[in-house]
Amino acid sequence: MAQIQVENLSKSYRIAARDPGLAGAVRGLFHRRTREIAALSDVSFSLERGELLGFIGPNGAGKSTTIKILSGILRPSSGRCEVDGRVPWEQRIAHVARIGVVFGQRTQLWWDLPIIESFELLRDIYRVDGAKFGRTKDRLVEMLKIAPLLDTPLRQLSLGQRMRCEIAAALLHSPSILFLDEPTIGLDAVSKLALRDFVKDLNRAEGVTVILTTHDMHDIEALARRVIIIGNGRLLRDSSFESMRNEVLGERRLIVDFATDVGEVAVEGASIRARDGRTIEFAFDPARTAAHTLIANIARAHDVVDIRVDDPKIEEVIARFYTLHGAVES
Repeated sequence: MAQIQVENLSKSYRIAARDPGLAGAVRGLFHRRTREIAALSDVSFSLERGELLGFIGPNGAGKSTTIKILSGILRPSSGRCEVDGRVPWEQRIAHVARIGVVFGQRTQLWWDLPIIESFELLRDIYRVDGAKFGRTKDRLVEMLKIAPLLDTPLRQLSLGQRMRCEIAAALLHSPSILFLDEPTIGLDAVSKLALRDFVKDLNRAEGVTVILTTHDMHDIEALARRVIIIGNGRLLRDSSFESMRNEVLGERRLIVDFATDVGEVAVEGASIRARDGRTIEFAFDPARTAAHTLIANIARAHDVVDIRVDDPKIEEVIARFYTLHGAVES
């Protein structure tokens, strides 16, 4: 049985609408108009225990709305949702005891308190046994390398330090499900790598189910075996990332560093994508032309310093997918 089951989930918001300018504001006082915005439309998917799902889409696609419904913060307009056999917004107290949530732009820690005191408060809120809490806290402190930060107020930490503490806070009660909404936003490269390694170990070694929403496609490529793409509130794709990459961009890239300026060069089975001095990037379809054939033909006709084969960048794959499905970044 799936740990997370979502069926035909929809969420709409009603917002005020008025004409621009002073006249529009005055008319709005006497004749209120509203319009409805669909944040989610008939979204369905399921997630087995221990999966790590990448949940991606443009701004305003419905990613955070889905996470808030799954965590019990929002109630959907229609549809069915169960997490560990519970309806999140109807059984909130029992539900939140089994999940951890990290929002990249919000905090669950207290701004002026030292981190360790925030942890102690969360222990009381979740009613975690003292001995169990101590073991879990010590393990998280060691894994996330936050021991030097425990006596420091949250307001004095850098963004990367804060996010490591936020993830520890979300896991103090040993949840079986972790929702990560933009957890690496604004982090430097070192902090991102540390968080990726931790999340991967948490999922692979301890079996914690993870749903990750992010705009950093390298997070998805490094962590997620399965990807759901959402756009304009609708589910566009649910598959492995490799399957999506092959469907959207079957082509590969051949980057050649020539020893001399070759001028105009034509290579059968490949087209020129970019050029920088003596370096030319070719695009080719491996289903039609084998890479070794192209390499042999180029090396036979020209003096070459280096040749390498590469896949399209993950950002390019996602951008192409958005364009094909009319879900362009806003």
